Amino acid sequence: MAASEENSALFPIFILTIMAIPIVPYTITKLCRAASKKSKSIHCQCSDCSRSGKYHKSIFKRISNVSTCSNLTLLLLWVVMIILVYYIKTMSREIEIFDPFNILGLEPGAPESEIKKKYRRLSVQYHPDKNPDPEAHKYFVEYIAKAYQALTDPIARENYEKYGHPDGRQGFQMGIALPQFLLNIDGASGGILLLWIVGVCILLPLVVAVVYLSRSSKYTGNYVMHQTLSTYYYLMKPSLAPSKVMDVFIKAAEYMEIPVRRTDDEPLQKLFMLVRSELNLDLKNIKQEQAKFWKQHPALVKTELLVQAQLTREFAALSPSLQSDFRRILETAPRLLEELMKMAVIPRNAQGHGWLRPAIGVVELSQCIIQAVPLSARKTTGGSPEGIAPFLQLPHISETIIKKVARKKVRTFQELHDMDSQERADLLIQTGGLSSAEVQDIEMVLDMMPSLTLEVTCETEGEEGIQEGDIVTIHAWINVKRGNGLIGALPHAPYYPFQKEENYWFLLADSVSNNVWFSQKVSFMDETAAVTAASKAIEESMEGSGSNVKETSRAVAEAVEKVKGGSRLVLGKLQAPSEGNYSLTCYCLCDSWLGCDRRTNLKLKILKRTRAGTRGAALADEGPIMEDGVEEDEDNEDEEYDDDYESEYSEDEEDDQNTKNKHQAANGSVNKHGQAAESSGSDEE
Repeated sequence: MAASEENSALFPIFILTIMAIPIVPYTITKLCRAASKKSKSIHCQCSDCSRSGKYHKSIFKRISNVSTCSNLTLLLLWVVMIILVYYIKTMSREIEIFDPFNILGLEPGAPESEIKKKYRRLSVQYHPDKNPDPEAHKYFVEYIAKAYQALTDPIARENYEKYGHPDGRQGFQMGIALPQFLLNIDGASGGILLLWIVGVCILLPLVVAVVYLSRSSKYTGNYVMHQTLSTYYYLMKPSLAPSKVMDVFIKAAEYMEIPVRRTDDEPLQKLFMLVRSELNLDLKNIKQEQAKFWKQHPALVKTELLVQAQLTREFAALSPSLQSDFRRILETAPRLLEELMKMAVIPRNAQGHGWLRPAIGVVELSQCIIQAVPLSARKTTGGSPEGIAPFLQLPHISETIIKKVARKKVRTFQELHDMDSQERADLLIQTGGLSSAEVQDIEMVLDMMPSLTLEVTCETEGEEGIQEGDIVTIHAWINVKRGNGLIGALPHAPYYPFQKEENYWFLLADSVSNNVWFSQKVSFMDETAAVTAASKAIEESMEGSGSNVKETSRAVAEAVEKVKGGSRLVLGKLQAPSEGNYSLTCYCLCDSWLGCDRRTNLKLKILKRTRAGTRGAALADEGPIMEDGVEEDEDNEDEEYDDDYESEYSEDEEDDQNTKNKHQAANGSVNKHGQAAESSGSDEE
């Protein structure tokens, strides 16, 4: 019985140990992350962003940020652990080891005379004849008399002093940390032990593994469903116009799981009438087009209408139930758009090239969702390739004010941005009719907007010129400057209900053939990670070129200074194509701001292979790169995109077909060059 009590006493300790193994490291990690987080004072301070409540630091907002499901669960588990610690501490006082010397109040090794003297004194105090208290009688029988017998009997005392027990050496015992009520079942202790071992050692790990594998098989590392990636991959087309990217975006599996309620029919009908002009419906057959639209899957209809509600800022038309779905769609949108971008630039042909046209469309859709600007506002008007969309991202700016400003020969957003602050204020106050406070908000937003510059060089390491099959290294520096001096910042997005970090995409593409040769995502938020990545890349590059330690250290120091000054390094490799002259374009596209995208033209001359060996075949797995014979042309910041890649949201099927034919013709010319290069290589061998 004593052994079972001892095993039962170990049960809380066992449970406490099992809980502490995962909870303590997880809590330490969570606290370290919270301590390392920088204060988010890098957001826009305009009145619109302040009213949005995203960055409000009230006590209720802080409590809501902390009171997440995971944090509350963690707190509850810590409370349970504290209760177990208190229970174990209390229980340890009740369960004491039998120590006869301690019971009699003697020092270990006391002589027999002292033992008898102490026993007689305690007998006067606790003996039933002297003390009628039942508790005193129990203590005398179970403790005092037993301790006296253990110390006065020579054999018992010897056993106690030698083995710690009056009965001598005790046999080895095994127990299980289970509650006492389970061990009191007659003849069932063995079965319970077996069930406990099976449950803890087999079933529990199996359940955890099944839950983990079921989730990992459904989602990617970016918390996007595998089914969504598969859908995006097969729906992505090289001639996909920017206006058609929306049709692919809304078909994500995450959006197909949004509940469809009958109570949402009427609010969706009202919302449809408000955003109907943005749905690209044929006005000549409007009734047939409307019927066709409503025949789609209900989840697709709901998702597209809610996305259009964000683009057109028609938030008031949403019911409370639609508001929850609306926030769910917007919260998932940045992750889905990032994966959609990857599906656009993923290598699709034998040369490992992605597609430029849909990639630009994905970025433009992301910009419009974050800034809540209609896609139709990107139509080219008044000589501006992006239309009035960049103006609409500014606070207090409407189409009426844009028309008034245009009468003063300010027709593009870049012209407004490049004006002197005083001149711009006079224009907006006198012509636009804005107040001084509203102009101050506009100045804050313009100071937050990034100004990008690109420095791109391409070379073949250790060789002069670029020949067919060479592995070419792209070395690009992207620099960002803001009027307020910040490097990494959160964009001005008062109508997007969540905090969103800026992300940039660097693309090296051939706009004629619609091919993306190289792509990379760039962020300016984490300076430490950027310093580490740039240092490592420069070290590897310098070591590969045979530079000494001093030169390498100097190059690394210069790179670190550039990163701290607001630049980010883009380093990549690609295999040089067949002989010929190539006019490529380097794009730097922002997924959050309108009117900030920049590009640089590169003219590459690929020579016929004359060097021995095929270095390209040995290093082809390293990925895309560029070359040494590069002429770099930096366009002005207000330079327009090529006509083939402007935001044409009203283009018809004939334009799509012409673009497709042009794309096929361009690919055909590249194939001819490739065949000629292959024949030339065979002749040389």
